[in-house]
Amino acid sequence: MTPAHAPADTELLRKMRAGEASAFASLYLRHQGPLFRFALLRSGSADTAADVVQEVFMGLLTAKFTFDPTRGVLQNFLFGVARNLVMKHELPRQRLATLPPAAQDGDDDDAAEIASEAAEPLARILGAELADDVRRALSLLAPHYRDVVILYEMHDLSYQEIADICRLDIGTVRSRLSRGRAALAKRLAAHRPAIEQSA
Repeated sequence: MTPAHAPADTELLRKMRAGEASAFASLYLRHQGPLFRFALLRSGSADTAADVVQEVFMGLLTAKFTFDPTRGVLQNFLFGVARNLVMKHELPRQRLATLPPAAQDGDDDDAAEIASEAAEPLARILGAELADDVRRALSLLAPHYRDVVILYEMHDLSYQEIADICRLDIGTVRSRLSRGRAALAKRLAAHRPAIEQSA
């Protein structure tokens, strides 16, 4: 969370464009962590996440990516850029891999039943022993579910913010979040018996 006395992102951007290196450093320190976590969970690769973060900030520095403060906050703009870059990094792999049927990602009839069990915040689970299982389960979700689950559960963004970042309507965000949670709960439930037996 940004301290109340810290300069606003728009002020730091203005100073950065005027050539102040310290303003760029402040923006980087403020946003690098959340962007890296998002890119890591979204891509499943620390190398890809690091590349994405570097591309985001180099693009911001060189004005390749232009932020318009009248259209939202910088953090959400950066998440949107990072999401697009992750998808660009995934293109070569997608060409080589066959995607599983949508039903395997939580679109089946019992999705609503499982969704109610998955409604508690996933961020709390990430801090527990199941963190690796959660990350593994997230990596198996279809990317369009992974986006909304990560942004909502791990970054506490609103439906509207996620809709803006992913260029979706709010109804689609809600639907994908529900189905993504259901699919995640289903995958995690498969690990529970083994975990309970070892306890």
